[in-house]
Amino acid sequence: MTDTGASGGERTLASRLRLAVVRLNRRLRAQRSEDRTATLTQLSALSTLHKHGPMSPGELAARERVQPPSMTRVIAALQEAGLVTRRPHPTDGRQTVIEATAAGLAYVEAEVSARERWLDERLSELTDDERTVLCRAAEIIDRMAGT
Repeated sequence: MTDTGASGGERTLASRLRLAVVRLNRRLRAQRSEDRTATLTQLSALSTLHKHGPMSPGELAARERVQPPSMTRVIAALQEAGLVTRRPHPTDGRQTVIEATAAGLAYVEAEVSARERWLDERLSELTDDERTVLCRAAEIIDRMAGT
């Protein structure tokens, strides 16, 4: 299935959708709170802790799809910033559990809020019909992503 884009060249729906999602994601990632304590990599790990709760460094590395040594550096930076704490694992004395602090949770919420404010502003510029189409598209994209 091909669609003709505004440039006149033919591109598949898959290509157009991929590019649109990449561009939107790039714009959303650029919307940050005033407090830029964490890098985007650190923010991603902190967001995972926010969403899924405390976990071992190995579990966090696996969820983030990074190597454990890389995650060790991310955790150290987050701990130094006061955004996470480390405590002994309840059943395995060789491991620790990483948990977001209250400041870490607030930081994630501020970052999400900054992105959603930006997106709300863009959505307010659209017509009711365009917002209805995007609402349906969001449902479809969620289904495609398996969420």
